[in-house]
Amino acid sequence: MWKDRLRALFSKSPDADRQPSAPSSVSSAAPAVPAPARVASHAPALRHSPALEQLLHVLRDHQNLQILDLGEVNQDNVAFLTSLGHRLYSEDLIRCVDSVFGDGDPAVTHASPARQRDFFEQALCFPAGHFDAALLWDNFEYLSKPLTEPVMHRLLNIVRPGGVMLACFHADTRGAQTPFYSYRIQGPGEIQVHTRAHRQLIQPFNNRTIEQLFQPCASIKFFLTRDSLREVLVRR
Repeated sequence: MWKDRLRALFSKSPDADRQPSAPSSVSSAAPAVPAPARVASHAPALRHSPALEQLLHVLRDHQNLQILDLGEVNQDNVAFLTSLGHRLYSEDLIRCVDSVFGDGDPAVTHASPARQRDFFEQALCFPAGHFDAALLWDNFEYLSKPLTEPVMHRLLNIVRPGGVMLACFHADTRGAQTPFYSYRIQGPGEIQVHTRAHRQLIQPFNNRTIEQLFQPCASIKFFLTRDSLREVLVRR
């Protein structure tokens, strides 16, 4: 059963750092906006993703699940997930953030109630409990604290209880700019990482602040990786 598989996943893996007690459809809500300054082309890196591998393990015995992808819209993710019998909804969250909030100080613009209303009229506009899984990638690192809470609140509304969410965080947050990635699924545990641009991390996370971010959720697992990204798998 779906719930039994989730319980087994989050209770038995030795990688868990915390166990708290408590057909294709693609949409893009954000209009075109000037993109961050592009960088010289880099060869994409192929990386093993244990969090993706386990997420797909949860989903593999089900069909026609609703999955939300908050990264850059790309055909790799559409083709892979729909080939498993699921329906994928793609929404480039950070592009929508750039469109609505502009290039001012995020601590100020992200806190504007009027702009937040405009943002949620364009982004994450789905019914309650619509999704069984969500690919959050590294989006939270590019949101300021005033916007993080309402975005998380909306996600917890549209991802059904028991659903799973995958998120990534940069392990090395030193320096003014970090690679802003596009994540393209190549196989059950393989992601090709493309650098879209370099951006300033607005809100770096460590293990404790990641736990705080997902505190309302049922459980969170941390995965060790050999590159500069940390992965977590969260059960709603």
